[in-house]
Parts: sequence; structure tokens; C-alpha cells
Amino acid sequence: MITQNTIQQILSRIDVVEIVGSFVRLKKRGTNYLGLCPFHNEKSPSFTVSPSKEIYKCFGCGKSGNAINFLMEHEKYSYVEALRWLAQKYNVEVEETEVSPEVRERQLLADSLYIINNFARDYFQETLTNSEEGQNIGLSYFEERGFTAETIQKFQLGYCLNTRDAFVNTAIQKGYSLEYLQKTGLVTIRNEQPADNYRGRVIFPIHNQSGKVLGFGARILGKHDKAPKYINSPENEIYFKSKVLYGTYFARHAIDKLDECLLVEGYTDVISLHQAGIENVVASSGTSLTQDQLRLIRKYTNNLTILYDGDNAGVKAALRGLDMAVEEGLNVKLVLIPDKEDPDSYVQKIGAEAFREFIAQNKQDFILFKLHTSLKDVGNDTQRKSQLVNEIAETIAKIDKVEDFTKQQDYIRQCSTLLNIDETAMVQLVNRFIREKVTKFEQKNLPQQPLPSDEEMMAVDDAPVDSEYLFHKVEKNERELIKILLRFGDKVFDIEANSSVADYVFNLPYDFESLMENSLIKRILHDYKVLYDEGNIPDRKWFLYHADQEVSQITARILEDKEAELSANWKDRFEIDTVFGDKAYKKDTISATNYLILRKINVLIQENQQEMANATDYETQLRCIEVHKHLKDLVKELVDGLGTVIVK
Repeated sequence: MITQNTIQQILSRIDVVEIVGSFVRLKKRGTNYLGLCPFHNEKSPSFTVSPSKEIYKCFGCGKSGNAINFLMEHEKYSYVEALRWLAQKYNVEVEETEVSPEVRERQLLADSLYIINNFARDYFQETLTNSEEGQNIGLSYFEERGFTAETIQKFQLGYCLNTRDAFVNTAIQKGYSLEYLQKTGLVTIRNEQPADNYRGRVIFPIHNQSGKVLGFGARILGKHDKAPKYINSPENEIYFKSKVLYGTYFARHAIDKLDECLLVEGYTDVISLHQAGIENVVASSGTSLTQDQLRLIRKYTNNLTILYDGDNAGVKAALRGLDMAVEEGLNVKLVLIPDKEDPDSYVQKIGAEAFREFIAQNKQDFILFKLHTSLKDVGNDTQRKSQLVNEIAETIAKIDKVEDFTKQQDYIRQCSTLLNIDETAMVQLVNRFIREKVTKFEQKNLPQQPLPSDEEMMAVDDAPVDSEYLFHKVEKNERELIKILLRFGDKVFDIEANSSVADYVFNLPYDFESLMENSLIKRILHDYKVLYDEGNIPDRKWFLYHADQEVSQITARILEDKEAELSANWKDRFEIDTVFGDKAYKKDTISATNYLILRKINVLIQENQQEMANATDYETQLRCIEVHKHLKDLVKELVDGLGTVIVK
């Protein structure tokens, strides 16, 4: 874990304009900066960066956050990866809490493997472009495939000399460990001597999401009966084939922006499509999709389009494995490339624009494609049709999320029609598979979602969407109090008493945390109060760059509110004459705290009136009358200074 001291050093150096400006061209516009949003396609800039608030906001797609959020959203880093990126940028030495010797050893080994892979990548690139053999064999192969020099450089393609030990000798001379060279798969031992494992092959480096080289794919050139066409790096401490998709590093921005991932089979398919300008594409490298790979795709988009060769005999078998994609919540489409073509050859044959149109016009829904394809094979065989009904019902049952009930209903209706079976029976069959799944979860003591009834399965959920950007009216004041504390908590409130805004808020005889309705806002207030009680008044960075992204994001949204929004709202709704801007922070503090107190008193008045209406004895009625008078006196005392009546 990175120490708090290191995190504070990083946060103190952060410049949101500089960080965002590393990825987006920004122009100064008043006190802010403006540019084209990197998260969606737009022609007119609506992406704003505020250096004073240390946040960015797109008024087109609604994305917002701080510098760390930006790195996490744009580069798909984890929180820790974003901190390490910033530490490197600002030359901050990363201190970590003590870890066990075993963990430290694994970390050092992983670092060593990355270093060796980087060396190998550079070596193979140099061999490809600057050696006679590399140019005559490796470079000629790539040029025959139609790859330009820019594309070769972009994907860091290389070549390994067709000699026994040219690479390993160079690596050992440079001081790299033979043991670690073997772990990477770059070197093997033959006849008790080290030898290059990829000799005579063109090299495709495999990157992780942040651009680090995890391993290599190596393709043999020429015909060799005994040698495999491709050799891939073995799994080790940094490379797990089931968790990697080739080309993710180069495709991540395009996938995010276009909200669609194209999946192909091979390295050259990815490279050809990228060169044609179709960049939202990755490859499974000829393996069946795994759950980890599907979750990797879902980090960028929920829409997956798989491009299959038209003559691929394994398409039907692959369809059975795609149930996992449905279970992960992905919208899966299939496109069959015409016979004797693959994405690489087809895009070079018809061009990029025609290829895009072909994909758009030939997308087929996975479940319906699976059903249509299987029906052709089933024919009039009753037993096989019954088996198909069960397979389709089981696939539909994978769609078990509440927000996907409508989609599930549509599939049930369409598939029932195509299978010529009763729709109600299909509902019951789908629910049976859902119940079986829930039972398995219960047996493993895992949390599961409530089991929907048959009626729920058929019902369309017309409930309105609860957007996190749309706050209930009462939250406006809760947010305002937090914004006041974050922006002005350390400002002087009373000169004579030498007290701050935070002193005023937390010395009032009310527990504001108990008055909060929004759980995240309540959490921020609680954490702020804990730090205040320890003698510290946290600044907004403490919450703006919080490790919990929910806290960080709501803080960014609170700080991005227009300063006068609540005050103007109060003036219109509650006839409060409020001063606007930073200079009004004292009056705004009183207004925010008083409103929360008044809201609580109003609830107490209503509860007291209800108790009085239900009272059957004189003593209870008298007590309620006294409580009512006391509460009304409190209301008058609070609103007298504001010049309005909020509770009547």
C-alpha cells in the first residue's frame, strides 16, 4: 500500500489543467479551460476544466471528476495505478507500507520481468529495422501484409534472428538473469545450453492496459512441419493469457468513445483494422473468451461485436461459450465475414468505410443467431428441439439483472415465436434455470438477487431511472453545507472569538450528521468531523481525491455546482435575501445550518401534531401543546435573522 505521506505529496503537486492537458488540447476561456471531450464525439467543445475547483466537467455527456478520476476514466487505471502515474510525473518517491518478504519478493520479480520484456521489445525492434536479416525477412513480411512504417512502430513489431543464441547472449552480457529470461519464455534450454526461443520469427509484443509489455507472440515465417505457427509467452508472475486481450492498450480510447468493442481472432486482424482507422478492436488470440477478458471489455463498454470468419467451423462451438458474455451484462452481436476472408484481408479488399458499413448492416443478435443457426440443424427432430429449447432458456436466464427484465421479456417473446412454443411455458422454464442458479449461490453462501416471480418476468419495468446526477430538493442544502465546509471551513467566522466556519458548525447544539438523508454526504460530514475533532480542518483535496470513488465523484459534483445556485433558489422559493459569492460565506453558513435545523423542527412539529390528534387523555394533549409552542418559538428565533417564514 502507498503511504499517506506519499499520497499527500502527490496531491499537493497535482495540476488538473496540466494532467488533463496531457491528453486533451485545452484553450483558456476566462478563468477556465475548454476543449473537445475525450469521452464522446463532439464538434463543438463542451469539456471544461476548472483550475480553481480542480475538476473537469463535460456539459455534453455529463462526465466529471478530478485529475485522478480523469486518469482512471481515460486510461482505465485503478486508483493506485493513477497515483503511481502521478508520482512518476511529479518525481515523487513512492513509499509503501511494510509488506511481507514473500510479497516483496513477488513485486521485485514482477518488476524484473517487465524490465526484461522492455529490453527484448527494443532488441527485436532494432533487429527488424537495422539488421540485414530483419529487413530482408521480417520487414518484408510486414510490408507484404500491407503494414506501414508508422503501424510497425505503433505496435512495436520486431524480429528475432534465425540463429541459436544471438538474443540470449546479448541479454546475458547486459546483466539479465538467465533464470528470469527463461521465465519470460524468451529463452529456453536445449542440450544444456541457453537458446533463443523465438528465432526466425516476427514478434508481436503483448501490452497491458497501461502499455507495459507483458509477453510476446512470435510467428514463424516459411513452412515448418514440426514447428507451431505461433509461440506465445508462458504464463508467469505478470502474464496471464486468460486476462489479456491483444491490442487493448491501443484500442481503449476508441472503444470508450464509440461505446463498442470489436473482437477478432488474430494479431494481424487487429493491426490491419487499426491501420484502416477502425481502432476499437482487440483480439482473443485464438482462444475462447474467459470471464476475466469479458470483464476487461466491460470496463470500456457494454457492447461487444464479434467478427467471425465466414468459413470458421468453430463458430457454433464458440456460441456455447458466449453465455458468459450475456451473464456479464454485455450486449453481444455477431458479424460473419464472407467466405475465404478474414477481417485483415477483407478490410484491405473493400476499404475502411465499406468495412464499417458492412459491420453496421450485418450485425446479428447473439441469442437470436444461436437460435436460428441451431434450428437449421435440429430440423424435425423432437428430442433435439427439446434440448434446444432448454439451451435457449438457460441462455436467457443468464440475463438476471433487474434493469434487464425488459430485454429478457423481449427475448422470451421472440424465441417463443421462433420455437413455436407457449410463451408462458418459456417464462416458467427460464425461471426454473434462474432458481437453479440462485440455489447454487445459496449453497456457496454467496449473496444473490431476489428471485423474480413469473409475473415479474413478463412485466415491463416502467419505474423512472434514479440518476445520481438528479438530487432530491432536500439534498441541495445538505450539499451546500458540505460545500461551505470544504471551501470555507478554515475561514474566520468570528474574529473576536477566534473561531472558524467549522468551529461554528460543529459547536451548534445539533448533530447535523443525524439530519442528513444522503448517505454519501453524511459520510463526508462524519469524516470531516472526525478530522476536525483531531484538531485538523481538512481541505477539499482530502475528499476530492478520496480513494473511494463514490466519495470523490460526489465531492466533484458538489464543488462544480454554481456558487449562487442554492442562494438564488432560496430567494425565489423562501424569500430569503441572500448575498452571493465567496464573500457571503458567513451568511451562507448561517442559512445552511438554520435550514437543516428548521427542516428537522418541521418534522418534529408534524409528529407532535399527529400525536396530539391521536391523544385520548388531557395530560398528553397538554404536553403536546407545550411542545408545539416550544418548537414554534425555536422556529421564530431561527428565522427572525433571515427575514422570512419557512415553517408555518
